[in-house]
Amino acid sequence: MNQYETGFIIAPNLSEEETTALINQMAEVVSSKQGKMIKQDLWGKRKLAYRIKKFNEGFYVFFTYEASPAAPAELERKFKQTDSILRFLTIKKDPRDLIKGKKKVKVEEQPVAAEQPEPEAAGQVASEEEK
Repeated sequence: MNQYETGFIIAPNLSEEETTALINQMAEVVSSKQGKMIKQDLWGKRKLAYRIKKFNEGFYVFFTYEASPAAPAELERKFKQTDSILRFLTIKKDPRDLIKGKKKVKVEEQPVAAEQPEPEAAGQVASEEEK
């Protein structure tokens, strides 16, 4: 089982009941494909960075779930069929990032060994070059 995160934006002209019903319908797609919903993150209405289908804002929703590759494919198929979905994106999480207790290795910077001339020495070099 792979872990996925899917984000989608719903048109703001839907009522609260219609929005909730659409979110539940999309969550059922994951469970129908033997997936396990980990987290649903509802951001609510937010201003869009640019106009999409003549809308300036949208209702943002994010799903985090574990499933076979069939689940995100089915979700994306449903998104394409639904006119009230403005945009969607699914990413597959890297299993190496999911390991709990993974230690981050801190790389220490080495001091740069470049020599810089002193201001007085720089003036002397310039005068010797002029000769």
